[in-house]
Amino acid sequence: MNHNVMDRLHDLLAQLTLVQADILLESLLECAAKEQPAYADFLLEVLTTEKEFRTARIMQTRTRMASLPYAKTLAQFDFLFQPSIDERQIKELQTLRFISESGNVILLGPPGVGKTHIAVGLVMEAIRGGFGAYFITANDLVNDLGKAAREGKLDQRMRQYTRPKVLIVDEVGYLPLDPIGATIFFQLVSARYERGSIILTSNKSYTDWGAVFGDQTIAAAILDRLLHHSTTINIRGESYRLKERKRAGLFAAVPPASMEASPKRNVTLQEASADATA
Repeated sequence: MNHNVMDRLHDLLAQLTLVQADILLESLLECAAKEQPAYADFLLEVLTTEKEFRTARIMQTRTRMASLPYAKTLAQFDFLFQPSIDERQIKELQTLRFISESGNVILLGPPGVGKTHIAVGLVMEAIRGGFGAYFITANDLVNDLGKAAREGKLDQRMRQYTRPKVLIVDEVGYLPLDPIGATIFFQLVSARYERGSIILTSNKSYTDWGAVFGDQTIAAAILDRLLHHSTTINIRGESYRLKERKRAGLFAAVPPASMEASPKRNVTLQEASADATA
């Protein structure tokens, strides 16, 4: 092809910001010369190549901005190792209907059973679906907002955690919160209530949340909002991190642990416990 024409094509593609089509122009034209597709088919291939590139780039950007601890998909989750999880329930969550409805997902279970993996997998699906997301541990969240409160910047900082459509709060209950931290956490849950989704993981049953937040009343108020539109995944199983060591005979079997689940609204901690088998 005439070099002048090629230069003009590259210039036009650059001006139109068709980056991938510009990069692959020569190879696309070479394939077209060999296969001689219809004009419409060739144009379709060029535009499809560009679209796939842009989609992948957006996915990478959103994943980076989500601050995920790692990139794991739900397809990588070993449901056979955790038979207490209803895989059909996870597949329903994969439809992302709960995000459209500003619903929450609460994952309860002992350490190492895959709570964070499922949370991250759901976020990866959400990002593919075009939703913004952000991941943070409960301890880091409270520390960050507590610092902002002391500096008189709480409202400004709170927007970082209310803006994403999906907020993942990991490891609720691993460290108890002081009264200020508990109040700030309640404010965040209230601010996101029926506006955005929270995916939360905890190693504590609902009846233990009073101790986590240092106050039975504020714990019940947090649960009241979280559970109004929610799905609770109660994982009764063993740790993935100990799986290989147990196979090697280094650890004795540990009885499966249980976490309470409750779909109700206007709950007390006792009601959450009573609904554990629901």
